[in-house]
Amino acid sequence: VQLQASGGGLVQPGGSLRLSCAASGSIFGINSMGWYRQAPGKQRELVATITRGSSTNYADSVKGRFTISSDSAKKTVFLQMNSLKPEDTAVYYCNCNANDFRHIPTSYWGQGTLVTVSS
Repeated sequence: VQLQASGGGLVQPGGSLRLSCAASGSIFGINSMGWYRQAPGKQRELVATITRGSSTNYADSVKGRFTISSDSAKKTVFLQMNSLKPEDTAVYYCNCNANDFRHIPTSYWGQGTLVTVSS
């Protein structure tokens, strides 16, 4: 399974970015997809997740500013990030929890995309 993320970049405080992540390969059912981030010197943390049933979960720090959505047919997850703050600067990683050929849930990670919020 491969996860291809895109959409990172440099943006000024208060600006917006939209991240995308497409899953491909031997997937036998996606259970959930999501975004995590890791800032320099910090541990990776959850940003937002969305389940197959479209239930969403957000980190408190991004509630009201970020919106996660998905296109199940295209096996793609999006993260709309508004009102960005310098503390949102991090490498953002896409995650997919999908069933393998044995129908065992397995976690897959993308390569990461850098988001820098700075004036």
